[in-house]
Amino acid sequence: MRTVAIVGAGVIGCSVGLALRRHGVVTYLIDTDAGAARAAEDRGAGIAAEPAGPADIGVIAVPHGRVAPVLAEHQKRGTARVYTDVSGVKAPLHREALAHGCDLSTLVGGHPVVSDGATEPREDLFEGCPWALTPSESTEMLALNHALELVALCGAASVLLDPEAHDRAVALVSHAPRLLASLAAARLLDEDESAVRLAGQDLRDVTGTADGDPELWAELLTANAGPVADQLDGWAVQARTLARELRGVARSGDAARPVLLREALRHGAAGRARIPRPWDPLHT
Repeated sequence: MRTVAIVGAGVIGCSVGLALRRHGVVTYLIDTDAGAARAAEDRGAGIAAEPAGPADIGVIAVPHGRVAPVLAEHQKRGTARVYTDVSGVKAPLHREALAHGCDLSTLVGGHPVVSDGATEPREDLFEGCPWALTPSESTEMLALNHALELVALCGAASVLLDPEAHDRAVALVSHAPRLLASLAAARLLDEDESAVRLAGQDLRDVTGTADGDPELWAELLTANAGPVADQLDGWAVQARTLARELRGVARSGDAARPVLLREALRHGAAGRARIPRPWDPLHT
């Protein structure tokens, strides 16, 4: 891979440029905000200009709702030979791309799974992170190979999924947990200051993602509404079951009674043990 066109010079787009430049890839930065493209160029992420001819791959690094029209525009302009994106929801994107007349044979949906706590571009932002790739049935092998090479050059680990499986997975591991964090944090608003002052590391861990951009996350959660709702329904059933058991304990005072509670805690510990660490083989 010699040339990459990055459309969108935000944190993710700029970080992709910084990562690729380490390997001698020529990167072009394209943004409707010329100042953002120049700022990314000043950081060393690439050249604030369009390529003279088609780049090997184009990275559409714009918010989810803009990906399909931006992709359609750049396919018509011939900015790159093949394309990928960085949106956190994939199945709706594929449908929207078709509706905009995009050529899906040159598209590999992409989703680098990094913390949105990153507020500044970094060349190592993707190191050891999973990066989902969601080719469709019509995706050409050239497009997939270029996307795989891009991910490897950025230091991430490719995870191949179909778009629907990807969206169910991120509902489980990211979208629904983030909403749960917001619900848990929101309950603090109506509590006395004396109660909030008792908050410790456990609550910080549980609510750690609640301070993300509300508009960004509302867009993503809405785009992935079905799978997220499925997760919430499952949690609601479990929560009501545990609440009934605990109500029984409160009435009876029988500390040996909460069998389901103990089972939930054991299952929680076992589930947490399945989460890969950055240095595990899944991330190398």
